[in-house]
Amino acid sequence: MIGPFTSAAVPAMIAVMATTNTDFRPFRVDIPQVELDDLRDRLSKTRWTTGIPSGADGQAAERYGVPLAEVRRLAGYWRDGFDWRAVEARINSYPQFITEIDGQDIHFLHVRSPEQDAIPLILTHGWPGSVLEFADVIGPLTDPRAYGRDTAPAFHLVIPSLPGFAFSSPLRDRGWSTRRTAAAWAELMHRLGYERYSAAGNDAGSMISPEIGRLDPEHVIAVHVTQVFSFPSGDPAEFEGMSPEDGAALGKLQWFMENKFAFNQLHSQQPQTLAHALADSPVGLLGWNLQLMAADAMGDKPLDDDFILANVALYWFTNTGGSSIRFYYEDAHGQRPAEPTTVPLGVAGFAGDFSGIRRFAERDHTNLVQWNLHPEPGGHYAAHLEPDVLADDIRAFYARFPPA
Repeated sequence: MIGPFTSAAVPAMIAVMATTNTDFRPFRVDIPQVELDDLRDRLSKTRWTTGIPSGADGQAAERYGVPLAEVRRLAGYWRDGFDWRAVEARINSYPQFITEIDGQDIHFLHVRSPEQDAIPLILTHGWPGSVLEFADVIGPLTDPRAYGRDTAPAFHLVIPSLPGFAFSSPLRDRGWSTRRTAAAWAELMHRLGYERYSAAGNDAGSMISPEIGRLDPEHVIAVHVTQVFSFPSGDPAEFEGMSPEDGAALGKLQWFMENKFAFNQLHSQQPQTLAHALADSPVGLLGWNLQLMAADAMGDKPLDDDFILANVALYWFTNTGGSSIRFYYEDAHGQRPAEPTTVPLGVAGFAGDFSGIRRFAERDHTNLVQWNLHPEPGGHYAAHLEPDVLADDIRAFYARFPPA
């Protein structure tokens, strides 16, 4: 297990990482047709579980988990209508590379802005998402002029796949936690030649991005996230005088813990037990990942079928359903930061999602300079559901920090 980091340790960590192969290898997605044929065959031969009858309240089926009817519907579309080649072409429309960092192959998109004073920005996804989360914000962030916006700020975007996710696989080592990933991202940005850069993210990316600022504060301009995962310590005094907004956020967190948190416990304790099923059954993978892509769990606005299946298919074709969930295990068994972050932090939350409890966020991040809670129903996947709002929020946040 990787040990605790301090900012003083970062140069040494980067120096160690730099001794590995630092080449950037161009990459294109090209899933063989035989793999698509095998997927269709497996979907056609699915052995379905039984359904759950609705109770008097009419909601019993959903309370037991992802409903059979929804999985059957999506699996049918995956088999007979979903166009993987269109997804593949979209990914391949962006420059992609693989490089080795800390012994692990890391896949990333690198989309540079035409604006000379663009800010380097590393964008990090979470589970069960992927780099596809950010496809709809790439244009507005890299080339705002083309989208009718002011030219500044614009961004050079680096969008990596998390270790053990998609094409950043297979995992070659244990210990790929938030801290280790953040250190790898800092090395990636330095390796790309970005002396000053920023970080943003969603889900796991909302944990990794502030950690990049903690590890590399001399080079990180500011950090932008869609959630802050700062929770009560257990001291009853923390709840005295809590604002109505924080109370509502706490209620959302409590609901999630009581109704949707089973995945986290399993991932944190026994990821390999589940991995066998996720590797063998596309419908099993669909059902498991769908639990955090359902509107009742992560937002009020439903995700479209193509977005859901594009992400699930990416896990399937790379056989990373099992390796991706190890991230939870590593974080659950790792050491927690002892000190708050100091790099400027901005938050953009969206209706339907848990965005954070400000009182606890300010405890863990001493330089919280933006707390925007948007009424738009972007939920947990705002970069896809509300790309213009999120892109504008990111741009407005970084406009606070003029070039040095």
